[in-house]
Amino acid sequence: MENKLFVFSAPSGTGKTTIVKYLLAQMSNVVFSISATTRKARQGEVEGRDYFFISEEEFIKKIKENSFLEWEKFYDYYYGTLKSFVDENISKGFNVFLEVDVKGAIEIKRKCPEAVTIFFAPPSLEELEKRLRKRNTDSPEDLIKRIERASLEMSYQDKFDFCIINDDLILAKNQAFEIVNNNMK
Repeated sequence: MENKLFVFSAPSGTGKTTIVKYLLAQMSNVVFSISATTRKARQGEVEGRDYFFISEEEFIKKIKENSFLEWEKFYDYYYGTLKSFVDENISKGFNVFLEVDVKGAIEIKRKCPEAVTIFFAPPSLEELEKRLRKRNTDSPEDLIKRIERASLEMSYQDKFDFCIINDDLILAKNQAFEIVNNNMK
């Protein structure tokens, strides 16, 4: 039996990373996909653990070679999911978890129809804004951008195989665990 690709997406502040970390801690036979990026490593980040740090020239070459399942440019830097990383880990017998933005998830589903896509939604945009304000990591301008982007991202949730509304973190974790567990090979 072939192992699976699980793609998680959500607006910032929805709890996606918390839930994915929970799933990784609870499940065996799972690998978290490491993205490639052209930005420099931040303090404490490790090559091959946090990201694959590559030059912009190399990234563009890989785009032309169709080496990415998905890629995007954010704030002057490229980010992408390397096909080779996913294929290598699936061939080793692992299920692979990817945490990507909505556009990336839709692109992966187009290229890999067997991938299981899961969208985490906030109970409302108002609640999401409260969570982001409480987090206190964004300037007022960036907060507005995140809310606008979240609204756009939420309009794509019907394109995912599953949608979990994270109104209760424990319930959302349990729902995600059940979905993944039921779809693993």
